[in-house]
Amino acid sequence: MPIGSALVELEIPASHSLKDKRRVLKSTIARLRQRYNLAVAEVDTLDDWQRATLMLVTVANDAGRVHGQLEKALDSLETWRLDCIVAAYEIEIW
Repeated sequence: MPIGSALVELEIPASHSLKDKRRVLKSTIARLRQRYNLAVAEVDTLDDWQRATLMLVTVANDAGRVHGQLEKALDSLETWRLDCIVAAYEIEIW
């Protein structure tokens, strides 16, 4: 059973406080969880106002499906979140 994870670095240039950052991340995380059935958590850069590091994790019975689901989630994130920029990401499958 393959497990896939994506480490995503986001830039939030319009954020001027941790409160602004949390507002953006809360809705982003909720949408990713609901739409793609992923486990999502902020894992690094917790105190940086304009950066966030998220970990997305999913499990399926086929490695191609796992990779495809993570790619779809990242593509969607780039299109529907105009206030955050995907600076980098790394996908791993075990």
